[in-house]
Amino acid sequence: MKSLFGSPGRVSGLVLRMGQCLFAAASLAFMASASGFSSATSFCFLIAAMGLQVLWSFGLACLDIHALRLNKDLHNHIILTLLVIGDWVTAILSLAAACSSAGVVVVFMKDTEICSRSQAALSCNTFQVSVALAFVAWFLLAVSSYVMFWLLASI
Repeated sequence: MKSLFGSPGRVSGLVLRMGQCLFAAASLAFMASASGFSSATSFCFLIAAMGLQVLWSFGLACLDIHALRLNKDLHNHIILTLLVIGDWVTAILSLAAACSSAGVVVVFMKDTEICSRSQAALSCNTFQVSVALAFVAWFLLAVSSYVMFWLLASI
């Protein structure tokens, strides 16, 4: 059995999952604290997708901690299949939410210049930070998805 960076039940897998969880939670917190986030549906979608990613990554981080403490091997066909499906679904939702939110931010800041108006009650800089954090969280999830798929293919 191959042992790749980010494999389940390894320290690198735990670090990868904790990074996913922290960046997704930070993106969620920034977007939820921004005034006017409910003005665009894609921002609400980003909050829902990052919430799902936080739950998924935190659950798998707990599974990694359990496997590390009890020295269990998580490289079997059933577990890896579930991890691959969950990672890919979560990655697709996270990428869709981050891209749609980035599009709305571009429309707000560049195309319509809503954010440059003095009477605007939108936190456009906070939207940008939240979207950037969402892309970092998605990138970490994409790495994890690739590793899980590679491990499943090598069984």
